[in-house]
Amino acid sequence: MNLPIFTTTTEPMMRTRHPATATLEDQRIPVRAKLAATWTSFMFLYAYVDILNFFTPGVIEDILNGKVFEFDLSQTFSTAALTLMAIPILMVVLSMTLPARANRITNLTVASLYVPVTAFNAVGESWLYFYGLGIALELILLALIVRYAWTWPRTTPSATVATGPDRETVRAQQQA
Repeated sequence: MNLPIFTTTTEPMMRTRHPATATLEDQRIPVRAKLAATWTSFMFLYAYVDILNFFTPGVIEDILNGKVFEFDLSQTFSTAALTLMAIPILMVVLSMTLPARANRITNLTVASLYVPVTAFNAVGESWLYFYGLGIALELILLALIVRYAWTWPRTTPSATVATGPDRETVRAQQQA
């Protein structure tokens, strides 16, 4: 009786060769994913600028004395700071889950409102290179969010099939 002989090897079993001239496939990224990714980047940058600010001389001493910039540390201040951070966090989820029309409007509105909030962070700061870079990057991300939302792809409604939230409009066009 002849039994099969099994051997092991450390060499690769098979490799598929790709020509050196082949181009990589560039797949289209959905707008929702772009928005969520950009809000995530914005949120991390926003948080890290605040965290790295603790290493600025005098900041910890001011916090221990109950001050952040010109503001007294209080429950009101902490609630406002949490709200300012929670909005970009929630925008990650909302960008992936809201219907297209509401998504577009929400992203345009919130990103536009965060432009002056972001610019305000430079007021009175002595480390202008640090804050300037952080704010410039945050503003670039906000501009990308506005651009993605503004240029959201549109489809024309079918004359025979009504789908989505504009059913009434399509029905009215069909009856006319």
